[in-house]
Amino acid sequence: MYPLIKTFVSVKKANLLSLMLACALLAVVVVLGTVGSVTWITDRFVTIERGWLDTLINWAVGILTGVGGWFMLPVLTVLISSLFQETAIQRVERVFYPDTSDRQVLKFWPEFRHDLKFTGWAMCLNILLLPLYMFGIGFAASILLNSYLLGREFFESAAGYHLGKTNARTLGLRHRKAMYGGGLVITMMAIIPFLNLFVPILAIVWMVHVYHRIRIQEHQQAPSNERRNPDESS
Repeated sequence: MYPLIKTFVSVKKANLLSLMLACALLAVVVVLGTVGSVTWITDRFVTIERGWLDTLINWAVGILTGVGGWFMLPVLTVLISSLFQETAIQRVERVFYPDTSDRQVLKFWPEFRHDLKFTGWAMCLNILLLPLYMFGIGFAASILLNSYLLGREFFESAAGYHLGKTNARTLGLRHRKAMYGGGLVITMMAIIPFLNLFVPILAIVWMVHVYHRIRIQEHQQAPSNERRNPDESS
């Protein structure tokens, strides 16, 4: 739980409040847009002769879509965060890790296409879990699935800013506990009303701190490993 306090402290120290508000506004627009679109399509193409029943169905579809969209926010966090990712990383590292210099140049459209593909894949997987809700295990299954997906994706975004996606994935596999544990916290925050509007920024900040903690630990362990190598070869 080490990065939790540091993540929230970063909001003020790294001047992230404006990004978080923009992110929250976008999340609300996405949910309302989805609800409005589905409700309009239902009203347009589903017509029942009894007026009250038609109205009831349209309202029910709107409510169910809104609830579904709200709980689908975890898988939308990656796509939303892609618009603010580089700015958030730079601001946090400028304050907490000013000596870090090995940064990659992120190209917006390739990154956005990657996040769009991930979001589509994650949404399909979450939809496939829907039948499990009938057996009372859907919620737990979605938490486990999204913890894995979000932990991996946000870690690779933070670490990939320095290492590239391939090396970031390799590093994440060596530190699965930190990566998936962070994914679990991100997923839990993403289903808490109001807080979930700010998760896209909080998630990337969390994983920035996780990555740098791992980087520092591995750097500190490197000299001892080098000292052991001569003994092992003799």
